[in-house]
Order: sequence, then structure tokens, then C-alpha cells
Amino acid sequence: MAHMATDPRVRTAASTGRRRELTAATVGSVVESFDWSMYAVLVPFFAAELFGGAGAGSLLAAYAGFAVGFVARPLGSVVIGRISDVRGRRTGLVVAMAGISAASLGLAVTPSSGTIGVWAGVLVVVFRLVQGLAYGGEAPTVAAYVTETAPPTRRFLFSAVSYSGNVVGSLLAFGVVAIMYAVLGKEGLAEGGWRWGFGAAALVGLAALWVRRSAPESEDFLRVKAEAAPRPGIRAALRDHRWSALTQLLFTVGSTVSFYFCLLYLPTYAAGIGAAEQAYASSFMTLVLVFVLVAMLAGGLAADRFGPLRVLRTGLALQPMCLPPLLYAMQYGLLPFQVVAVALGVLLAPLLALGNVLAGMLYPTEVRAMAAGLVAAVGVTAFGGTFPLLAEWMHGRGAGAAIPYYVTICLLVPLAGLFTMRRVPGLVADLSSTAPLAATTTGRQADDVSV
Repeated sequence: MAHMATDPRVRTAASTGRRRELTAATVGSVVESFDWSMYAVLVPFFAAELFGGAGAGSLLAAYAGFAVGFVARPLGSVVIGRISDVRGRRTGLVVAMAGISAASLGLAVTPSSGTIGVWAGVLVVVFRLVQGLAYGGEAPTVAAYVTETAPPTRRFLFSAVSYSGNVVGSLLAFGVVAIMYAVLGKEGLAEGGWRWGFGAAALVGLAALWVRRSAPESEDFLRVKAEAAPRPGIRAALRDHRWSALTQLLFTVGSTVSFYFCLLYLPTYAAGIGAAEQAYASSFMTLVLVFVLVAMLAGGLAADRFGPLRVLRTGLALQPMCLPPLLYAMQYGLLPFQVVAVALGVLLAPLLALGNVLAGMLYPTEVRAMAAGLVAAVGVTAFGGTFPLLAEWMHGRGAGAAIPYYVTICLLVPLAGLFTMRRVPGLVADLSSTAPLAATTTGRQADDVSV
């Protein structure tokens, strides 16, 4: 047995398996973020064609369509999360990716409002709901899969790599739009060129679906399945792990608002205050996302080396401290848009790096995908999905100056999570240690245990 443990062929096979698992998780994150971001970035170009007319009315309706996709996330997290917890992580990953790809293809071929009238907007809403269902189950299943398959000494690096797929997807979305803008021009994009963006998203999704079909199942899931442990329903899971759910919700509020503001809405905000031109700011975000990607990988390595709790505390403290002065410096011309955009992205990176494994560590294997998915979906739906719509509404009412205050308040919310997480049995000890993942991560006790 000792010989087998040190056999290079065994180590190579194990490493290959780990790479396949990480690839399957990351490639899906790329596609989901690419598809989701593509809609947000292309809104100014297809709003008039699909929602009828020009001006603020159609743009607001298109952003409402963006928010509608989030409404279906909680249901998707329960349905696909349950599939993942009962049928397996790989099955959940495949089902979610199929839904995301199908919806993108539907958006690409939706007839214009000039052809089918209001039904064009109805179809957009339907496809956004399908994407919301799929995305609601995709993200928590990835988190569960990475938590259960990552090497003990590299769990947060794997978390960073898997979540980096979201950044890569956004990077690809901005890059594709920049290429289409250069080739087709603004008028070309508005006259139907935007459809190529959704078509590309559907094709990339099919490639990810092929990768995921060959991914190995989580050994931790197979162990729990072999034990035939009872699978509690969502109400029982949230009741038994209520402090885990509250902690995750508090972290989600800050991270989702920060993500959508710093990485997606910032070019629009900068253009609104006259700090940058919209097209240039949007194209510059591709470089910002490269900095974020590097900072995420550094954050994952730092968490594995020095302990995730230190990285988490540092990130949660720096964001609300630095965001207001950076935005005001940009508004009054003290700092250029480029510096502020990079700084805000780098400040967000450590929290993104820890997200997948941190969410997985809060719950036991048998309810991990479903419970983590529902809590995240509720938080993202209430605060992330509505953010572009809320920001546009505030800007239209002449209250754009209040946007930094709203974002800062949301960034303060996760600080309360540093206290509620102490009520989750064994979690703080796991996060404070740089040792391999403790057994409590796969067998987290109910939160009503005295601590």
C-alpha cells in the first residue's frame, strides 16, 4: 500500500482526475457568466428592437428583463440543487448547462417586436426565466463539486480557479462585444448584430456540456449516497442550519452588489457622472478583469497559505473603506476611471476567490447544493439582479449621486457575517486553520448544537 501511495502513476492519475474535475467546474462558470454578462452588455443595442421604440422606456424594460432572470433562481436552486444532492453533482452540472445554452440560443433567434409585437418581449422574459432556473442550480452545484473534489492543501486555490470562470466569462463577453463593435459598429450592433453575441454563447455552452458529460462524480457524494442517509427537505435543511443560511445570506448581499457594480455597471456609472465615455469604459473593463483574475488566484493561494479567515476579514474590511473615496476621487477628477476601475476590481477579488468553497463548507454533503443554492439565489435575486434596474431608476430620477451610498451600505452587511459564522459549529476553526479540510466540512452538524 505504501508503494501504491508513492507510485508516480498513481499520483499522475489522481492529478489528471483533479484537473478534469476542476475543468468541468470552471468551464461551466465561464459559460454561465458569459451568457449572463452578454445580456447586460448588449442591452443598449437590442432594447429598441425587442421591446419596441427607442429611449429610456425600452432600455428600462430590457433591464427589467435582466432582473426577471433572477426571479427564477430560487426555484432553480431547489430543483436542480435537489437533483445534484440526490442524483449526483455531474447530473446537476449537465442539466444546468443544457438550460443555459438553450436559453441563449432562444435569445439569438427571437424575432423583433416589429415582426411579432409584444411577444418579442414575452419571449425574452421566458428565456431569461429559463436561464435563471439553470443558473440557480449551476452555481451551488459547482460550489459543492469543488468543495468535495479539491485537494485538501489547495482547496481555496481551486475555489479561486473555479470562480475565476465567472471573471473569464465576463471578460469574454466584453471582448466579444468589443470585437463586434469594431467590425459592425454601433449601428450594426443595434440593427441585429447583437444576435451574434447570444449565438456565440450558445455554442460555447454546447462545448462546456460535452466537457461536463465526461467529468467524474464526487467521491464524497458517492460515499454519502452509499450510506443511504435521509435527504431532508429544504425547510428542514434551512431550519437545522439556520446560522449557516444567515451567514451565507449576509456574505451574498455584499459580494453580489459589489460584483455587479464594480465589474458590470461601473462603465455606465462613470459615463453618467462624466468621468468616462461609455464605449471606452466598457472596453477598458477587459483589462480590469485581467487584474481581477490575477488577484483572485493570489487570494486563493494566500488563503491556503495563511488561512482563509485572515483573507476574508481583510477583504470585508477594505471594500467599504475604500469604495467611497475612490468613487468621489473619480467624480471630481482626482483619479482617472482606469485607476478606480482596477482598484475596485482588485478589492473585490479575495471575496470572489473564497466564495465557492466557503459556501460549500457551511452545509453537509446531503443538502449542500440545494441549501447553499437557495440562500445564494435569494440574496442575488433581491440585491444583485435588481441592482442595474435600481441604479438606472435612481439615475433617471436625478439621484445618481446616491448610488455610492447604497453600494457602501451593502458592503457593510457582510461584516455581520463574521459574527454569525461563529454560531456554525466548527466553521471558524476550519477557516482559522491552514491544515487540510476538517471532517466537519463534510459532516457539518446542525446549527442548534450548543457552541
